[in-house]
Amino acid sequence: MIRVFVVDDSAVVRQKLTEELNKNPDIEVVGTAIDPYVARDKIVRLNPDVITLDVEMPRMDGITFLRKIMRFFPKPVIIISSLTKQGSELALEALEAGAVDVLSKPGGAYSVGELTVQLARVIRAAAKAKLKNKDIYRYKNQSKEDLQQPPKRKPLLASPQKTSDKIIAIGASTGGTEAIKQVLLGLPGDAPGVVIVQHMPPKFTTSFAERLDQLTPLEVREAQDGDRVQMGRVLIAPGNYHMLLKRSGAEYFVQVKNGPMVHHHRPSVDILFRSVAKTAGPNSVGAILTGMGSDGAMGMKMMFDNGAYTIAQDENSCVVYGMPREAVRLGAVRKSCDINDVADEILSQVFDIEE
Repeated sequence: MIRVFVVDDSAVVRQKLTEELNKNPDIEVVGTAIDPYVARDKIVRLNPDVITLDVEMPRMDGITFLRKIMRFFPKPVIIISSLTKQGSELALEALEAGAVDVLSKPGGAYSVGELTVQLARVIRAAAKAKLKNKDIYRYKNQSKEDLQQPPKRKPLLASPQKTSDKIIAIGASTGGTEAIKQVLLGLPGDAPGVVIVQHMPPKFTTSFAERLDQLTPLEVREAQDGDRVQMGRVLIAPGNYHMLLKRSGAEYFVQVKNGPMVHHHRPSVDILFRSVAKTAGPNSVGAILTGMGSDGAMGMKMMFDNGAYTIAQDENSCVVYGMPREAVRLGAVRKSCDINDVADEILSQVFDIEE
């Protein structure tokens, strides 16, 4: 039985989440709280397996409370945030502070019923998640002191080769925002075009792209239908829409469209990877990162079969080793490696680099 504690200032949300989650035979809501001050002592006393946390609350904001939890009483925390600009930015800050996943709050794009079905799946993954310290995200030449400084942009590689028609495709879910950031920080500004699916709600992907655009040497944007895929550009699938790679003559572009969920997700990594397999084939590199479930495994197998170079994040560095495990199980992965080595592995396939 997975023991869950709910922190939310809305009595209606607390009641509905408790009622709906308790319908799952393997989940029990053992307590709720209106704010962090009430939650603090209850969490220590009840010792839940997973905590759901609203980030916008009176008296003490959720981010401050999350940092206290991760410092003094580390637990898997799922953020439930409103579908607003401020809510999505706070949710990303929470993920950076150690939360394992983020979902949109009832009253937005999801009804309470849809939220709790999705939340139950995320709770099951969070209960198995490995909590990560920021120190795991460190390049070989970084010290602990370096981690306290703003990230340094990786310079352009001299005389790049084999880049004109290369495509880099990345898929991730639970724990993926920090993993994707680490990969992009390791790519130079003249990297081949990158297409990404990260399981996130609408609007959250907008803030995610904006944040990465500020941190990395690449142009990062939330994809719009028809956007060109080109050197130095990263396109992130918008929440609640699938993204496919297409080609017109010598140019790649993306198609952003609606459609049924695949593996309970929209956007789906499988949808992206299958389109990359068909469109770019051996001219593509695929990376499947931390996440629950199996989304992306079949698509990566298609990429593998079509000659792409395929990479999986290894179990030790994953928050949840679900999606990579399924890809490995299908024989779809050419190389598994630590998250800190994924960027270098990608670069070894898209640039001619003298050893």
